[in-house]
Amino acid sequence: MATTKYLGATVNLTGTTINVGDKAPSAVAIGTDLSDVEIGGAKDKIQLIITLPSLDTDTCAAETRRFNEDVNNLDICETTVVSMDLPFASERFCTTQGIENLTVASDYIDKALSKAYGVLMQDGKLKGLSARAVFVIDRSGIVVYKEIVEEVTAEPNYEAALDAIKEAR
Repeated sequence: MATTKYLGATVNLTGTTINVGDKAPSAVAIGTDLSDVEIGGAKDKIQLIITLPSLDTDTCAAETRRFNEDVNNLDICETTVVSMDLPFASERFCTTQGIENLTVASDYIDKALSKAYGVLMQDGKLKGLSARAVFVIDRSGIVVYKEIVEEVTAEPNYEAALDAIKEAR
């Protein structure tokens, strides 16, 4: 079983464990406009899938802002940030933070994406939220990069994720 940590305490993750080389599952999350957002599987662009607990935390907000800047010039990449925040809160966040280069979606209804990618926190104070993780999916739908951040309160390895996107070209 995969794990992460929250403030040093081990947190078990539930769902299907997805690793580099695996076929990326497709899942649907809810966009800020309440539309369905299809994530994963094979697409005509490389996908950067970012899961995080809540946009309403300093670390998650900083991560989303950073990826928004980093992917600005990467037209080869479709970037989606997924949290359990309600779509209305996500929309407000995007508006106030100037998030325009990526899609923000919510997994709050049935947690399909978090379960499909094995990043749903099963216990601890953040039970029911998504762990902080980054996946890069190539055009054929294969996972070419995966990072489940060891400590939920820490930021991911941005450079490694961006390098994986460039290598997947």
